[in-house]
Amino acid sequence: MSERDKYPAQSGRRRFVKGVVGGAALAGVGATGAAAINSATQSSGAGGGSTQAYAIENVAGPAPRGMPQIPVEIDDEGYLKGVWPEVKTVKQGGVSVQIAETEDFKGSGETYTTEWFQFCGVESYAGIEPGYDSENYFRSGSNPGYEWQSEAYSEGDRLHVDDFSDYQEWGNGVGDPGLGKPATGRWRSEDAEDTIPIQVIKSEQVIEMAEEDPWLEASTEEGFIAWLNKCTHFCCVPQYKNEGSAKFNAANDVYCQCHQSVYDPYSIVQTLFVARPRPSD
Repeated sequence: MSERDKYPAQSGRRRFVKGVVGGAALAGVGATGAAAINSATQSSGAGGGSTQAYAIENVAGPAPRGMPQIPVEIDDEGYLKGVWPEVKTVKQGGVSVQIAETEDFKGSGETYTTEWFQFCGVESYAGIEPGYDSENYFRSGSNPGYEWQSEAYSEGDRLHVDDFSDYQEWGNGVGDPGLGKPATGRWRSEDAEDTIPIQVIKSEQVIEMAEEDPWLEASTEEGFIAWLNKCTHFCCVPQYKNEGSAKFNAANDVYCQCHQSVYDPYSIVQTLFVARPRPSD
């Protein structure tokens, strides 16, 4: 076990689904205060408010919490998709509105909702609207984060499992080779003005993690894990095994070069935060 895996006994922090982290700012808020927070952050039909999400853990730097995980699925042809929650119509304040939420996601006992992604302005993106018409595939962007992507894909191509077959050997000269193979891309952004950036990794560590955790068993597939790639500090776009990250002890992590926030993609934790409301229709 590495030093960063050892939390103070009194902290109550644990990895995976065993606890809630990142909620210090809300932990001291009583029932009245929590109601005030929800009232101040919700708008009719737009969600928002106190939200608990699964995220890749923030382990260093100024970021207040991890970046939210996107559950992964693979279609019959081997293309990677991000799972979108179930779209349904509910009554809020006497008004019928659409939400996207899946309770007991794939038998994990956890609720998956689009409120996980409502931060950094993403809440106003077309792709976050519950009913936005999208096939949900992860697609390579115009400026891929890795040389191998530029050789394998053109802009807009769907990410495919076969292109990650060398994940146990892949390396880009940063950190240790063989930890996992990454790709950057976009999600639910076709024909939209704004791009939702994502990052994907295939790793043996993800396979091992999923064997012992119900949420990860439900939300990862064949060693693939993905997340919304917006740093929770100032909304920059980080990168796994980034050039210059070794200087900040982040050679094998996700590193945001804007302000040196570091995330561990192999530590999935629950994080509590106040999601922003989507703009009203």
